Amino acid sequence: ACFLDSAASLDLPLDGYGIRYKYGLFKQGIENGFQTETADNWTKYGDPWSVRHDEETVEVKFNGQTVKAVPYDMPIFGCKTNHISTLRLWQSEAVNEFDFNLFNQQKYTEASLEKNSAEDISRVLYPNDDTREGKKLRLKQQYFFVSASLQAAIAKYKKNHKDIMKLHEKVTFQMNDTHPTVAVAELMRILMDEEGLGWDDAWSVTTKCVAYTNHTIMAEALEKWPVELFSRLLPRVYQIIEEINRRFILDIQAKYPGNYDKIKKMAILYDGQVKMAHLAIVAGYSVNGVAKLHTEILKKQELKDFYEMMPEKFNNKTNGITQRRFLLHGNQLLADWVTDHIGPEWITDLSQIRKLKVYVDDEKAQQEFMNIKYQNKVRLAKYILEHNGVEVNPRSIFDVQVKRLHEYKRQLLNILHVIYLYDQIKKHPEMDFYPRTFIFGAKASAGYARAKKIIKLINSVADVVNNDTSINGKLKVVFIENYRVSN
Repeated sequence: ACFLDSAASLDLPLDGYGIRYKYGLFKQGIENGFQTETADNWTKYGDPWSVRHDEETVEVKFNGQTVKAVPYDMPIFGCKTNHISTLRLWQSEAVNEFDFNLFNQQKYTEASLEKNSAEDISRVLYPNDDTREGKKLRLKQQYFFVSASLQAAIAKYKKNHKDIMKLHEKVTFQMNDTHPTVAVAELMRILMDEEGLGWDDAWSVTTKCVAYTNHTIMAEALEKWPVELFSRLLPRVYQIIEEINRRFILDIQAKYPGNYDKIKKMAILYDGQVKMAHLAIVAGYSVNGVAKLHTEILKKQELKDFYEMMPEKFNNKTNGITQRRFLLHGNQLLADWVTDHIGPEWITDLSQIRKLKVYVDDEKAQQEFMNIKYQNKVRLAKYILEHNGVEVNPRSIFDVQVKRLHEYKRQLLNILHVIYLYDQIKKHPEMDFYPRTFIFGAKASAGYARAKKIIKLINSVADVVNNDTSINGKLKVVFIENYRVSN
């Protein structure tokens, strides 16, 4: 969202591609302290901004199944500029929606089987993938939107340009994290099988057209697929990855003769797995981290071997947020205050914010700033009372942790700290302690048992702490249910 908004406002020609999910992750409820999950229908009320383009429908082929990818285009408007980008989301539909003959034979379930199987692909955001079937659906989702997007981009290019060898002069594909990195092999497939290029020419075009943004240094999040699953679902794409891997291993051997450790660490195919980050780095002309520290860790630790072999590919692009979303829209009192003091230019040029430096030691400005902060805390306290039935003190310190519930994000460490503070207050009621309100908001993945137990723990601690009158409101714990963009 921030990428597209910023690019449109800077007049950069950037379009986004993804899946038009019918259901979001899930609607989170809290019952007896435990997380519950119900369907979150994103398309229930329609979508006035998206336009369906049946005439640009493409087909995506899996082994044993072909589906239609139908595009829905949403305009992304630049701020104070005439530039409009497009967010294109693909919806998966059946080639043959309904078998009338089967229905007439009263085989009702079989009659809609193809329709249901196709629609499953764009039905749910992040389906649970702790089984083989779940993994297969995830891989289908990724290949589905990547293949559709590449087909559409190439068709658009060919409307005005004859020479596919010059694709890179007009188009680049920025692969955002490992999820769309199958684009490397799919682009090769299209260039060879549909555009008639030989391997060397296809590779030459591909390696000038794809770039990779890495979002995490955690090994578990650097996507890997079981070879057995991948090769069955996408046999031709797998064949291409095998050849990319074979040639890359020859490059490693030429550069590091006899160093089998390098092959083990860098191969795209190893130990029965397809390593998607490795595929992206080998093919991409650019590999970026999203923060200075993050990029340095990639170079020195996680992707050290790749950095040593091809340092010219690595660079940093700090992942900012857009001030229009998080300040102008999200914090209107503060936005008005900033505009009153330095004018409205900061809305499209964030560097203008430095003009506020002159107010750093201005007591009146500090007071106004703190009052805005207080008004926002009052607004949040009102929401908490309404939704959680807990009265919190807006003059207390708000200690907030909102993000996905995952062990590596350390919500457990945070709640253990709360338990420790509570214990200290109980043992030393006379101790000097400034009141604190701990606010958690997070969904745990539906199949992630330990993360869900941490939610229960947070709510159990909240029950004890919030109902203990002896601590005089020094400590409060709140779990905001169904954390999502709107709240």
